[in-house]
Amino acid sequence: MERLTAQQVYDNLVKGYGKPRWWPGTPYEIMVSAILVQNTAWTQVEKVFAAWGEPEPAKVLAMPVEQLQETIRPCGFMKAKAATIRAVTEWYRRYGFDIEQARTADQHRLRRELLGLKGIGAETADAMLVFALHKPSFVIDAYTRRFLDRMGYGFSDDRQIRRFFESGLPADYRVYGWYHWLLLEHGKNHCRKQPVCEGCVFSKVCPGRAL
Repeated sequence: MERLTAQQVYDNLVKGYGKPRWWPGTPYEIMVSAILVQNTAWTQVEKVFAAWGEPEPAKVLAMPVEQLQETIRPCGFMKAKAATIRAVTEWYRRYGFDIEQARTADQHRLRRELLGLKGIGAETADAMLVFALHKPSFVIDAYTRRFLDRMGYGFSDDRQIRRFFESGLPADYRVYGWYHWLLLEHGKNHCRKQPVCEGCVFSKVCPGRAL
């Protein structure tokens, strides 16, 4: 069976889930929440922000590290995440805490800089690039890998996955961001560890569907 293109997958996801969401918050909030949400539920991030208020980079750097750790406790791994938040905030200071200045930088340079920070992996860096810095760098997560595996694409690594999406879509950060949320919704609703194939928009073409 011929596999769907990246655009066809996207069109089917929109058909199934409607208008995609966007990562909420200011650019700096997005960067912080991309760290906090690692290995935890989004509801825990919301708890932190509800208690914290809108994070401001200068205030975060002025905050004693123990206080920062305590404020993010609901998200787990508080020492590691606090260190990463401070590292990202120091990085952001190089751009004068000015998101427009950061956005003028080359995408590959920004990605290298982010990946050079302790605690920032590819998924988190790409989420920051797309949602905060408005760069078209496709976000690849566990939901994306599982979906493609079930659909029979047979990609051997993330490099092949990235090539599939980035060569098959317009280089538009908005499309990449919407696509990420649609795959997230699909992973939560249908393409779970134990798939729920009834009502799935891909049920007729998915070789990994539950029989």
